[in-house]
Amino acid sequence: MERWQNIQNVVVIGLGITGLSVVKHLVKYQSHTHVKVIDTRELPPGRESLPESVKLHSGSWNSQWLAEADLVVANPGIALATPEIQDVIQAGTPVVGDIELFGWAVDKPVVAITGSNGKSTVTDLTGVLAKAAGLNVGVGGNIGIPALDLLELDADLYVLELSSFQLETTSNLKLVAAAFLNLSEDHMDRYQGMDDYRDAKLRIFNHAQCAIVNREDKETYPEHTMPLVTFGLDDQEFGVVTSSGIEWLVDNNELIIPTQDLTLVGRHNVANALVSLALLKQVGLDYRKSLEALKVYNGLTHRCQVVADKRAIKWVNDSKATNVASTLAALTGLECQGTLYLLVGGVGKGADFSELKPVLSELERVQLCCFGEDAMQFIPLHPSAKTFETMHDIIESISKQLAPGDMVMLSPACASFDQFNNFMARGDAFTELAHEYA
Repeated sequence: MERWQNIQNVVVIGLGITGLSVVKHLVKYQSHTHVKVIDTRELPPGRESLPESVKLHSGSWNSQWLAEADLVVANPGIALATPEIQDVIQAGTPVVGDIELFGWAVDKPVVAITGSNGKSTVTDLTGVLAKAAGLNVGVGGNIGIPALDLLELDADLYVLELSSFQLETTSNLKLVAAAFLNLSEDHMDRYQGMDDYRDAKLRIFNHAQCAIVNREDKETYPEHTMPLVTFGLDDQEFGVVTSSGIEWLVDNNELIIPTQDLTLVGRHNVANALVSLALLKQVGLDYRKSLEALKVYNGLTHRCQVVADKRAIKWVNDSKATNVASTLAALTGLECQGTLYLLVGGVGKGADFSELKPVLSELERVQLCCFGEDAMQFIPLHPSAKTFETMHDIIESISKQLAPGDMVMLSPACASFDQFNNFMARGDAFTELAHEYA
């Protein structure tokens, strides 16, 4: 490709899964280049899998290698504001990420999803529905498989989750459709403020044929004129309507599927389903071929995932809700016929949990079960709040009073590392308890 003609020396910054995928891609498809890797960690993960032809400098920066580079490929975890990266940019050397390299190489349709919350679910669901419609689909990016590894699948369609970090170094990714789900405060240790964070997200629209945006969040709209498709929980475009007492997902007033047929839990997941259907439509797929798959889809592991449904009692694993915004999304519009037993707590990271108070007060019957290091911070949020030492203590206590129509939901609004290695381990522990007590 023409853009590679004058590139001889490539320096990859940061190893791990993403860095290793970059190296393998360059060695296979740009064999004329000399590839070197810099990782400031003494023992970077993935070093044992590097090809022999690739040199590794670990434990510090290597200014000589950077000065000699024709192209620098930076891991998304490394901020562009890093002084060493700024020196490269000032010298006029291009700094890109793995998504930009993907954009240079891909020759099949691509759709992409970004947003502060929900993007993993929409990405995964879109992939599931596209497969159900008969396509060979590559799903990854910020979740699962690195984007460059997806190229080995020779898929009919690629579905990417893109973080703001990845978008910072992406300039030429052509998309059939790009979805921006929502914007809420996050990563303020990396950005100058919300405008800076939003600008990074908006880069997803730079070379998109269509923008899919949230009617209820105008911050998701592109700042340049382009074709728009909107979604929301009202009766416009991709939305919801009530007909003969039944609520339906609709596409411009055309009934698609009753919301009661969805296995997914929570109003935010109704919106997520609408986005996936809108993405499929933009690709030219008949999404009606995928509706049976939509009905049975029960979510990403650890994200509003129904892990047990016995004796008319639902057990929902939302361990990935490690901040207030995620728990708010899970609770807003939540339908529970009986009592909601909500498990919250862990390491609060200095968060203000008071935002949860109004939504908890709107729930008819709720028992707030608080555990972990910051359990006491949840006590003022609801009269029902009780503290427990561990999650096991909670389940053991409430199991005796569970009744048909009840829901047990882990949506902690906190990090997990007081009692668990990560949110996945916490979710797995909850799932085991659900299976034991359901």
